[in-house]
Amino acid sequence: MIEIGNVLTGKVTGIEKYGIFVNIDDKYTGLIHISEVSDRYVANLNNYAEIGEELRVRVIGKDDEKGQLKLSIKDLDYRVNKKRSTKIEETVNGFKTLREKLPEWMKEKLSEIEENGNN
Repeated sequence: MIEIGNVLTGKVTGIEKYGIFVNIDDKYTGLIHISEVSDRYVANLNNYAEIGEELRVRVIGKDDEKGQLKLSIKDLDYRVNKKRSTKIEETVNGFKTLREKLPEWMKEKLSEIEENGNN
């Protein structure tokens, strides 16, 4: 049974200017009101969730008869599948340092391999 304070996982089914709609299960759906997203100003809810994404949500209110929940993601690590950045940030030197250091690193590694092979 769902109780106030429970942390659940649900799927985002809609995003409006005022909140994010989340489907919890066959009986319950919920709304994360924009005021329950962050303690900071929220300009665009699309920066916090995408339709179809799974989120961890905290139940802050419920209506069992209607099957509706009031939800919050404040103070939660709410992203179930965090997007990982795969972009490599290029430095001022670009890959120049790598190109310069690679021969030195290879010599060091080969020396290490040769030493270990003789032991």
